[in-house]
Amino acid sequence: MNFLQNTALGLTLGMAASSFALADDHAKELTIAIVNNGHMINMQKVAEAYTAETGVALNWVSLEEGVLREQVTSDTATGGGQYDIINIGMQEAPIWGAAGWVEPLKFGADYDVEDILPAMREGLSHEGTLYAAPFYGESSMVMYRKDLTDAAGVTIADNDSWDNVKAAAAAMHDPDNGVYGACLRGKPGWGDNMAFITTVVNSFGGAWFDKDMKPALDSAEWKAAINFYVDLLGNYGPPGSEGNSFNEILALYNEGKCGLWIDATIAASFLEVDGVAYAQSPNAGNPVGANWLWAWAMAIPAGSPNAQEASKFIEWATSKDYVQAVGNHPDFGWGSVPTGQRASTYAIPEFKAAAAFADAEMAAINSAAPGATDLKPYVGVQFAAIPEFPEVGSAVAQEMAAALSGAKSVDDALAAAQEAALSIMTEAGYYE
Repeated sequence: MNFLQNTALGLTLGMAASSFALADDHAKELTIAIVNNGHMINMQKVAEAYTAETGVALNWVSLEEGVLREQVTSDTATGGGQYDIINIGMQEAPIWGAAGWVEPLKFGADYDVEDILPAMREGLSHEGTLYAAPFYGESSMVMYRKDLTDAAGVTIADNDSWDNVKAAAAAMHDPDNGVYGACLRGKPGWGDNMAFITTVVNSFGGAWFDKDMKPALDSAEWKAAINFYVDLLGNYGPPGSEGNSFNEILALYNEGKCGLWIDATIAASFLEVDGVAYAQSPNAGNPVGANWLWAWAMAIPAGSPNAQEASKFIEWATSKDYVQAVGNHPDFGWGSVPTGQRASTYAIPEFKAAAAFADAEMAAINSAAPGATDLKPYVGVQFAAIPEFPEVGSAVAQEMAAALSGAKSVDDALAAAQEAALSIMTEAGYYE
């Protein structure tokens, strides 16, 4: 049986199972795989009201993002059926939707799909059909301690040069007192260190692939960008940066140990230190692609026996009502609502009063440029929207972590990355 036949069989079984679930009124429980970021963790508490109202028990599987991607990809591709709802993003949603791996999503008029920010809606769709609903969306930006920049006599401007950002990091760097000038992702993964690194490469004028989709990791632009990244983080970052991703850096920042952090705009919802200021992402002459675009979204694996009830939950969890539920929740409040997904959120007075980062976040999202350009022949900012990218990105990520740790020189790491990427793309049949 070939891939398409397998997919068709899975969908047929799923339709039959869904009909059974409908006859039984609704599923009694849903298993949901989520990334272990703050908004997802908060959802578990907020969703207690959903269970109380519907009687549907929610089994949460919360995983670090690299592990989540591996497990969800494996289970969904093979029809494993472990999960009724999965967290995926813009790299997976259109590709998996086209392949029939996830169900199309259709919600009622009250959901107001047009309120979903166009960048998020388009990035999670294939040929106009939505395959994943954004729980939150993000770009990337600079989050810095203005008290430290003021004390050091330096400034960080919107779209600043990388040289100026490095100078600011150097001025704030005070490891003897537990402060590191720059905290940046170093943990290997196509959505971990490579998310940030790719924006640096983009800003230096580089790209993952050339016009013929040949890997371009041996280019002068990649070499300049990676040397800069290794120098910046090696000299002014915390020890062991090759092990740090979003959650590790968030903890460091909230302990007062970071001067600046360039990462997901959504991080601003969870910063607990005083005096944080925001700036649009820096660049080295090319602002296009200097800030990423992503959404952590909710999708239904094809053939889920609980697809109908899963759709109801996703409709609730990504709705305007959910935003209100978080904003009015005694444990959270308006500064903790998921952002970057709905335009209406940014018009709520209570949110605008609580979220000093809102304007900077929206500016970053609106300026992100995922479309193909003369520089890059693929869709995606910090990733390439092709099925092979997770494998390519993961292989390159290991080499960049080796360069950061000092286990390899930048030149050797890039040479190995180029070889690995070329091998993967050749095997996938991109070249004659």
